[in-house]
Amino acid sequence: MSDITELERRINSALDRIGTGLEALAREAPAPAADPAEMEALQAALAQERAITAELEERVRAIKEKQETHVRELEEKIAGMSEQMKAQEARMVQMKEVTIQLRESLEALREAEAGRIPDAHLLNKAMQAELEAFRALREAERGEIEALLGELKPLVGEEA
Repeated sequence: MSDITELERRINSALDRIGTGLEALAREAPAPAADPAEMEALQAALAQERAITAELEERVRAIKEKQETHVRELEEKIAGMSEQMKAQEARMVQMKEVTIQLRESLEALREAEAGRIPDAHLLNKAMQAELEAFRALREAERGEIEALLGELKPLVGEEA
C-alpha cells in the first residue's frame, strides 16, 4: 500500500512540474501571426462545413419525420385490421351458434317425420333457425366485403 501511495505522490509531483513548464513556455513563446488569406480560407471552409452539416441535419429530420409518419400509418392500419378481425370473429361465433340451432331443429324435424307426427311448432322453429343462419351468413359476407373495400379504397384513391 505504501508503494502505491509513494508512486501516486511522485506522479502528482511530475504532473505539477510539467504544468509549470508548460505555463512558462506559453508565456515565453509569442503567438504566431495569422496569415489573413489563410484565415479567410479557413473561415470559408468552416462556413461550408456548417452549411453541409445543416443540410445533413435537415435530411435526417425529414427522414425521421417520414419514418414516424409511416410507423403511425402502419399502427393505424394494424388497429383497423384488429377491429375487423374482432368483428369477423364475432360473426363466426354467431354463425356457429346459428348452425348448432339449425342442426338441432333439423334433427327434431327428422324425428317428427320418422314418427309421422306433423308438428307446426317444430317446423316454425326450424324455419326460424334457417332464417337466422341466412342472416348470419349475410352479415359474415357483408363483413368480408367491407374488409375488401377497406383495402381497395386506398388503392383506388391513389390511382384516381
